[in-house]
Amino acid sequence: MANEFIRVEHDAGVMRIALARPDVLNSLNRAMARELQAALDEAAARADVRGVLLTGCGRAFCAGQDLAEIVPPSGAPGPAVSEIVEQSYNPTVRRILALEKPVVCAVNGAAAGAGANLALACDIVVAAKSAYFLQAFVNIGLIPDSGGTFLLPRLVGLARAKSLAMLGERISAEQALAIGLIHAVAEPDALEADSLALARKLAALPTRAIGLAKRAFHAEVFPELEAALARERDLQGEASSTADYAEGVRAFLAKRKPVFTGQ
Repeated sequence: MANEFIRVEHDAGVMRIALARPDVLNSLNRAMARELQAALDEAAARADVRGVLLTGCGRAFCAGQDLAEIVPPSGAPGPAVSEIVEQSYNPTVRRILALEKPVVCAVNGAAAGAGANLALACDIVVAAKSAYFLQAFVNIGLIPDSGGTFLLPRLVGLARAKSLAMLGERISAEQALAIGLIHAVAEPDALEADSLALARKLAALPTRAIGLAKRAFHAEVFPELEAALARERDLQGEASSTADYAEGVRAFLAKRKPVFTGQ
């Protein structure tokens, strides 16, 4: 079946997966998540796929959850946030981390909310100099999900992870590089070529050994990952029942500054 929300190409052993909803900054809905999960399953199963390159179409990598799915324009009730976390984000993060092949992420623009954390789940992240990362959750009254509470402290330390999550401020690609969040920064016009060259290089290496090294790196932390994903799901359900979350969503949709009350 043809994909509607992602684009998949093959190049010299590399499966290139591009998120393809550029009109909404590649924000994620459940259909896109299912397509992405299926592509990652295909990458795991195919011997001729020796590495993966994940990127976005247009001017963003991924703006996070598509709020139109949670608050449909029709006014009909949308799915629970905890349900989306459990069905869309947690399985995708598990697949990226468990894939015993190198996964390169080319962040071509905004990487916000769940989009930022999907990027950070990849093995090597290269970002365009014009890109930025944003733990946007707090801005609508939520907590980091998609493995964010698990990944951020391990990448940048607890103190910086807390500031990223609590302040909800964007950081540039160069700031992300300086704090150890990502591997490299590229000029925007060179990002695609540089990241594809890196993915090809990895695909030409002994990828079985790379996969085993990845398994070894993750062996001690995967039990903690499962606990973290379950905790994020449950706490996100709690956060999404608050008055602040309702206000955050209303303000976002109305393009105004929210007024939070701590309730």
